[in-house]
Amino acid sequence: MTANSDFADVEVGYDIPALPGTDEADIQTPCLVLDLDALERNIRKMGEYAKAHGMRHRSHGKMHKSVDVQKLQERLGGAVGVCCQKVSEAEVFARGGIKDILVSNEIRDPAKIDRLARLPKRGSRISVCIDDVANVAELSAAAQRHGTSLECLVEIDCGARRCGVSTAEAATGIAKAIVAAPALKFSGIQAYQGAMQHLESYQDRKAELDVAIALVKDVVVALHAAGLKPEIVSGGGTGSYRFEANSGVYNELQCGSYAFMDADYGGITDMHGNRIDKDEWENALFILTSVMSHAKAGQAVCDAGLKVLTLDSGLPVIHGRDDVTYVNASDEHGVIEDPNGVLCINEKLKLVPGHCDPTCNLHDWYVGVRRGKVEVVWPVSARGKAY
Repeated sequence: MTANSDFADVEVGYDIPALPGTDEADIQTPCLVLDLDALERNIRKMGEYAKAHGMRHRSHGKMHKSVDVQKLQERLGGAVGVCCQKVSEAEVFARGGIKDILVSNEIRDPAKIDRLARLPKRGSRISVCIDDVANVAELSAAAQRHGTSLECLVEIDCGARRCGVSTAEAATGIAKAIVAAPALKFSGIQAYQGAMQHLESYQDRKAELDVAIALVKDVVVALHAAGLKPEIVSGGGTGSYRFEANSGVYNELQCGSYAFMDADYGGITDMHGNRIDKDEWENALFILTSVMSHAKAGQAVCDAGLKVLTLDSGLPVIHGRDDVTYVNASDEHGVIEDPNGVLCINEKLKLVPGHCDPTCNLHDWYVGVRRGKVEVVWPVSARGKAY
């Protein structure tokens, strides 16, 4: 959406926080704002890194939940497709024209399996993860019923202690069952070490990934020995992608938060001890908020509280300011420590959320800004798609 004509019946402040062409100063708050220049630089940088290391990059849509952001990642960064976690998210991306979709999760409910098996009819390549041989028969039956084909990745638990099998023997058994099942294709493995992504120290993250990579290599060797060459070995996030890219075994990355960058990820360090939001990635996503009260000395209150940001990964950080600090949130309000009384009523601030994924899921729109003007307004296409 790039022109006012796309919003002929839309009222700013009621339906939407801004229209293309709006001055940045006139955007209604609180809302999500994207610095388009920073976003595009992040996307290009990841694309160039993946290409230089012979890796595919499948960008993770659970972070942004946006068809428009995904298409930008494919156009500017060479992303080969999207990961998502829910069938409902996959349905949104398929309707939006994304042609290669991995549900990087297990799907076991019969109704959800049925919906998943129908998705290839929209012209998209659909893949899903499996960690139980019984799930093979469930997926095969649904795909046969709809005359479609599903691709399957065996999920490896390489340290996150969530889904996935943890031995080469178990992985090989599931892969053999997939190969034997009608309407399914064995495409490889997923091995995403999510538990270490936010460890602050580069060396701590490396130590966890060394263990994961050793297991993945064992699994790949066992699959080859069984005549089951994995086309895809997928994993890697914003906190670990360099390790997977240099492992000699992974060939696909699943990075998501790098594109927006949040306060939690920003605080982890690279091999030189520098924060990655200083030397590696730029903050491109902000919650734009306005000061609404300054009735108490040393304290201001803004209009961004728990209904527009999440605190699961800590408080937001006020971007570009070290004289004021966001210190507390309630439903509709954010409390800002302002010891010198520098903030004014209606002054706008940019907050970097602690965790971009659940924060984005609270909003309807992204307002994309360049050089002080709103350039695009994009829907958060898969907002609330959790089933």
